[in-house]
Amino acid sequence: MDLSESARAVFAVLAAAGTATRPQLAAGAGLSKPTVSAAVAELEAADLAAHSGTSSGATGRSAAVYRLGPASGAVLAVDLGPAETRVHGCALDGALLAQGTGSRAEAADTVRKALAALPANAPLRAVVVAVGDVTVQGPEGTGERPATAKAGPVFDAMTVALPPGVPVHLENNVNCAALAELHEGAARGRGTFGYLRIGVGIGLGIVVGGQVLRGANGAAGEVARLPFPWDESREPRHEALEAHIGVRSLLRRTAEAWQDTDGPCPDNAERLFALAGQGHARAGAVVGRHAVDIGRLAAAVAAVLDPGLIVLGGAVGSNPQLQSGVRAELARLSWPCEVVSSALGDRGTVVGATRLAVARGIQTVTGAVEVRH
Repeated sequence: MDLSESARAVFAVLAAAGTATRPQLAAGAGLSKPTVSAAVAELEAADLAAHSGTSSGATGRSAAVYRLGPASGAVLAVDLGPAETRVHGCALDGALLAQGTGSRAEAADTVRKALAALPANAPLRAVVVAVGDVTVQGPEGTGERPATAKAGPVFDAMTVALPPGVPVHLENNVNCAALAELHEGAARGRGTFGYLRIGVGIGLGIVVGGQVLRGANGAAGEVARLPFPWDESREPRHEALEAHIGVRSLLRRTAEAWQDTDGPCPDNAERLFALAGQGHARAGAVVGRHAVDIGRLAAAVAAVLDPGLIVLGGAVGSNPQLQSGVRAELARLSWPCEVVSSALGDRGTVVGATRLAVARGIQTVTGAVEVRH
């Protein structure tokens, strides 16, 4: 978009603030009041800013208040989860405009419904899609793509619902959740930590100095690839650690341990944890054993990163019943590291993807440098 440098700076400040007066915009952008006045006039002419009332200061003098205009547009965040698809549509100031949830197979329809709920006059500026995979550049400049078949087919099916020409950015779902915990969850105020997701699969989001660490191949934190088992008599298998710690293995071990006298065997993790919370001995033993396994993975994370804080997330990992067992095993094997449960639960990925989408949308309008996160 052809905007002056000062108008771009003022737009970015206004998007971050939601509403602001000219003095506030001048302070935020580091510009003089006359320059800000010219920039605001430029943004108003382009429908990127609009007058939204007045405010009175301590001296009784009133000041015009501005907000984003209709042409600033909207963004879409899509979490292509292993079971559910979550979608958020937001204005560039972060205000939620639309949301939807559907099954993984219904991803395209869920996206279409969210797009239909956005204001008709709001151009779509950017889309961020969170996938459970490493992302790579597609052939011949076709944009980012999931690297494996783990997320590729559902991503392809979902993209048919997107309007043409809109920038689509992919991000690993665990990285998105880590970003959400950093800004809005259990890791606020902590610039360095590890977000360990345990659910259908496993993954690690690494935050160092307030930035998500991606790695040379975009694969930092892919703990599913840690060699397992590490034993002289057995060869490590591909992603065997994920198969051991993932929820399917947890339920298989539950069924193997269950006795006729224990009552009906739980067929999902929610029921298993509910029974453990009620004092069911067998369920408690299975959950305790699972906490030890997660604690050993946490010890490996601590040995490499020394993060000081590990946030347990995911459909299984965020359950508070795991905390004490994970802490105990981590303390036995490694140096001090705080362990807490996710504050955002399953919403973390779409919350983080939304934050990235807003940043990408602002970048699209202002032509700013690439977003860091």
